[in-house]
Amino acid sequence: MQDQLKHYSDKLAYETDSWDLQVALDGGDNVVVIDARSPEAYARGHIPGAMNLPHRTMSGDTTAGFDRAALVVVYCDGIGCNASTKGALNMTRLGFRVKELIGGLDWWMRDGHPVEENQVAGGIGCGCD
Repeated sequence: MQDQLKHYSDKLAYETDSWDLQVALDGGDNVVVIDARSPEAYARGHIPGAMNLPHRTMSGDTTAGFDRAALVVVYCDGIGCNASTKGALNMTRLGFRVKELIGGLDWWMRDGHPVEENQVAGGIGCGCD
């Protein structure tokens, strides 16, 4: 049973869902939300207030102005995309406290949370490049 307790405790330490993220945002918690997809995918739609930082561009330089005390929540499109996992790994390597958003933008929208959209040209795709 101890292994099982550790497993579930670890999951909650490393992952969050859209409900808990919305509660944290509404409550004014110190959270930085990062969309780890391409700029084109971000422009098509993203979590309000999220900043676009593609996982391939995460570095000491691109994160220099980030609040080190904040919880960083990283997301991508969802199950078919691993940009959030790559981004969470990168941000953890850079020394941030990180959680990955379960289900990404897909589950965020399925749960009825708002999305900001910009008008851009281009087709569809996961944007995890």
